[in-house]
Amino acid sequence: MSGAPAKKRVLQTTVAAAAAGVVVFAPLAPAPSLAQAGAPVEIRIGANAGFTRIEFAGVVGARARVRQDGRTVVVRIGTTAAPDVSRLRVDPPKGLEKIETRAAQGATELVLTLAEGAGATSGSADGAVWLNLYAPGKDGDGLRRSPVPIGGAVPVAAEAKGQQTIMRFDWSGPVGAAVFRRGEAVWAVFDHAARMQMKGEGLNGARWAAGPDFTAVRIPVEPGQAVAARAEGSTWVVTIGGTAPAPSGVDIERDDAVKASLTARMAGATRTVWLTDPMIGDRFAAVTALAPGKGLKVGRRTVDAGFLPTAHGLAVETPTDDLSVTADGDLVTVTRPRGLTLSSPTAGLEQATEGADAPRAASRPALIPADWSADAGEGGFIARHRALQDAAERESGRAAEDPRAPIESRLAYARFLVGHGLGFEAVGVLNALIKQTPAMQGVAEVRGLRGAARASIGRFNEAEADFSSGALAGDPSTKVWQGYVAAQQGDWANARRLFAAGAGVVDGFAPEWRARFGAAHAMAAVETGDADAALELLAYVFSQPNVSAPDQLTARLVQARLFELDEKPERALAVYKAVARAPLDGIATPARLGVIKLEMAKGALKADAAAAQLEALKWRWRGDATELAVIRTLGELYLSQGRYREALTTLKTAGSKIVTLPGGDRLQADLDNAFRALFLEGAADGLQPVQALALFFDFRELTPVGADGDEMVRRLARRLIDVDLLDQAAELLKYQAENRLDGVAKAQVSTNLAAVYLMNRQPEEALKALWSSRTTLLPAAMNLERRALEARALMELGRYEHALEVLGKDASPAARDVRADILWKQQQWGAAAALYDQRLGDRWKETAVPLSEVEETRLIRAGAGYSLARDAGALTRLSKNYAGFAEGARSPGAIRVALAGLDGGDSGRPQDFAALSAGADAYAGWIAQTKAEFRAKTGAN
Repeated sequence: MSGAPAKKRVLQTTVAAAAAGVVVFAPLAPAPSLAQAGAPVEIRIGANAGFTRIEFAGVVGARARVRQDGRTVVVRIGTTAAPDVSRLRVDPPKGLEKIETRAAQGATELVLTLAEGAGATSGSADGAVWLNLYAPGKDGDGLRRSPVPIGGAVPVAAEAKGQQTIMRFDWSGPVGAAVFRRGEAVWAVFDHAARMQMKGEGLNGARWAAGPDFTAVRIPVEPGQAVAARAEGSTWVVTIGGTAPAPSGVDIERDDAVKASLTARMAGATRTVWLTDPMIGDRFAAVTALAPGKGLKVGRRTVDAGFLPTAHGLAVETPTDDLSVTADGDLVTVTRPRGLTLSSPTAGLEQATEGADAPRAASRPALIPADWSADAGEGGFIARHRALQDAAERESGRAAEDPRAPIESRLAYARFLVGHGLGFEAVGVLNALIKQTPAMQGVAEVRGLRGAARASIGRFNEAEADFSSGALAGDPSTKVWQGYVAAQQGDWANARRLFAAGAGVVDGFAPEWRARFGAAHAMAAVETGDADAALELLAYVFSQPNVSAPDQLTARLVQARLFELDEKPERALAVYKAVARAPLDGIATPARLGVIKLEMAKGALKADAAAAQLEALKWRWRGDATELAVIRTLGELYLSQGRYREALTTLKTAGSKIVTLPGGDRLQADLDNAFRALFLEGAADGLQPVQALALFFDFRELTPVGADGDEMVRRLARRLIDVDLLDQAAELLKYQAENRLDGVAKAQVSTNLAAVYLMNRQPEEALKALWSSRTTLLPAAMNLERRALEARALMELGRYEHALEVLGKDASPAARDVRADILWKQQQWGAAAALYDQRLGDRWKETAVPLSEVEETRLIRAGAGYSLARDAGALTRLSKNYAGFAEGARSPGAIRVALAGLDGGDSGRPQDFAALSAGADAYAGWIAQTKAEFRAKTGAN
């Protein structure tokens, strides 16, 4: 079954599949700059916390072959020119002990010796062959290495034993599987893509195909043959024929929490794979799971879905085209966009006759009619409450023993509680009902009553969960409640839309709720700029009978906002002040906020006094759109006063509940904009560098990911570098690289970090920064910069040969500077002098411009090097070109001594050259040059 023609035929004629799941590993695309180079063999190296990837790209490199024998991995490349592996030799990644090259017939082989306990996987993607190296012990750190064997093929051995055929799928690591019988075939589905190398008896007609992240095998079988599956380590064993053990471990239950669904509990579920049966042509889903074996003993069918018996995993058939099968942890959820078509949850319950005094069900599931709060009969409220409560308790006691017990008495009691505004008690009764009979979550009235009760006590998120249930889909009374919840959360546009959708049933609610809904709708109209609609709605509110004082005050708040909209601040202020005296914090707090804003606008309240009042107001009422408005107003006030720390603290300390409200994104936007203004637009430039650093670190989680975040860090780091606070600059860059970035962005910041470490004489830390941020996706210019920094760090550690090996044939200016310094330290005077001379170039022609500090160092070392190498001709030429620059130089004496040479009289004595060599500190010149480059990158003057 292996081979390209066979595989193509199988893919065309058997399994056409599409997987719904998480991609385990996305291949790394080749860097554009490297691809343009056109080299026949390109070796790219990238690393993360889990493994190191080595890619072989290029015309020849992409055809490399990988094989493994124990700890030895051999990469065969079809060229006799050995590729450059100096980077792997100088700094071998974790898991690699050593690397060697050896010649083979018409090829070169790279021999990688793995460390004890290390691992390797390989494959090909995006025009390159890749090799992943895993450090010893990494398997236990939550990293799932590829279970596909080296070479990409899984051996499949089949053996016939009597009436049984036993198939062994030898993966290299744990894989999820689903094994089941469908029609006249057994299916084995795995959650990784691989080739199947099939051999042995009993495989006649077996076909396989691989999708993006799965492999499916179809084996024709005789009718009546049993199938079993088990795991032996990483090998899956499928047995066809004989007697199969009864599977277990998969349980299917009904779930009406959001919409009608079926939930299968299956430990270790990994992926849903959609397949097309080549013989029937229909689609079905297979859900894979890790070992040990678990399956569904007896199938189950509904109108929308059918569950097949399985030896392992789960298999779902469907006649629809919108069935969703989702694997999440140990749960597999099967549903449709509007829920499955299932029988009513109350279908199996006994029916009971409601008492004459019990509140009757409303015409709509979320409606609260006026008669629910009527207390007719002798004894009034207390007597009626006791009667309904006793009936509900008796019914609940019976339900504890009989799952078919009726629910009418408990629902009647819940209606009574909701009608009298006892929301907490109603929620408790309905929660107990659902706990006793979970299927009640699918009953529309149960969800509508509980949602109304939750909304009435301010539990808006919980109420929204009830109102979003599939049982209430399309119900207009539910839309009214959703509009009310949206208005309480400040989602004004959505509130108006929902109120409009339920407008036809509002008059069916009790008067107090008509008034509350009208006031909320009016406020939404005001906030969306529809003053006419707000006036009509307020008139509707005031027309309701017996409107309570709190509801009247809420309507007056809307009236004040209308005055503001109509540019009548004095009338608005008078209303706000009147409402602010109310002893109800939920109403008085927004009124007090309106007073503060209007008095600040007219100049009657100073900013400091306003800030103090807003600080007190911030703690007076919490958890809704009012708190959000107070926090935003206070944050803007602090920013306008230049009190940056107070502003950021105020905006940041908003509770998590506030941020998730509609409009909460504006609070986060305020916070982000304030942080950007400080560290990207220069608002913090007036602070001392240490103060700016402290402010940044206290709020560093606000640093945006990407170019803006990098620019912020660079700007602040540049200020710290300017005043030689190198430790603080390094800490700043290190946090950014390790906690906020990945890929190219991390490599860029790590490059800057390495430069800072080198300026601070910490070459070991510089190497760590560079090596921990390697990736194959780097621009050519960044690669040159990083190579020069790595070589300089190695040079500072005295590893001169390694440094030169890293530089290789790099002829960039930075590389030539490092190479010259290395040769100087090795006392190769002539070669070093020639490089310093080359870096000066034609600088001697610009006589009107004094030499920079770096140029003076190059000139001094070039002259001293030529002298020590006894190269009189080169020294004479250098002296002729640059003698005039001594006048006005920083070190005129050193320049004259260097250009005079050893034979230049009293100024050219050997002891002078000793002092001269020590004084011409190329490192100090490099630091000055690096600081200047850093300032240029950040746009500093």
